[in-house]
Amino acid sequence: MGRITAESQRHYAAYALFNQAMADHLGLHPTDLQCVSMLDLEGRPVTTGRIAKLTGLTPGSASRLVDRLEKAGLVERRADPVDRRRALVELTPGVQDRIAAAWDRPGAAYNELLATYSDAELRLIADYLGRATGMALGQVERLASGDR
Repeated sequence: MGRITAESQRHYAAYALFNQAMADHLGLHPTDLQCVSMLDLEGRPVTTGRIAKLTGLTPGSASRLVDRLEKAGLVERRADPVDRRRALVELTPGVQDRIAAAWDRPGAAYNELLATYSDAELRLIADYLGRATGMALGQVERLASGDR
């Protein structure tokens, strides 16, 4: 357990460094890159409130983030066809290609690493990542609620 804890801490720290380096490479703030990545994973237009939840920002900060991304040409806002008072945010066409191009080399390296594992090991890794993500998000909610 001690090794897993230490390796997890190293992994999170390395990922934070990687995220900063990738954001710098793309000329983005790390939070902007996180938002673009989350919008890509969502696969559909979302509200600014959903962006706040995905990024951990307050609604006001999420709105300013969307303003910044819109100004940079990375996202578009459009009226929600169900509720015209709300705006939906989606990636601008071509942004996914720009981000994917930046991921060519890191993605290839990651795929090379994963190719060293068996299918059973990959299922275990995927299970762990999914469960760890759920646990982390639960802890985010706990901490945000003020629960110690």
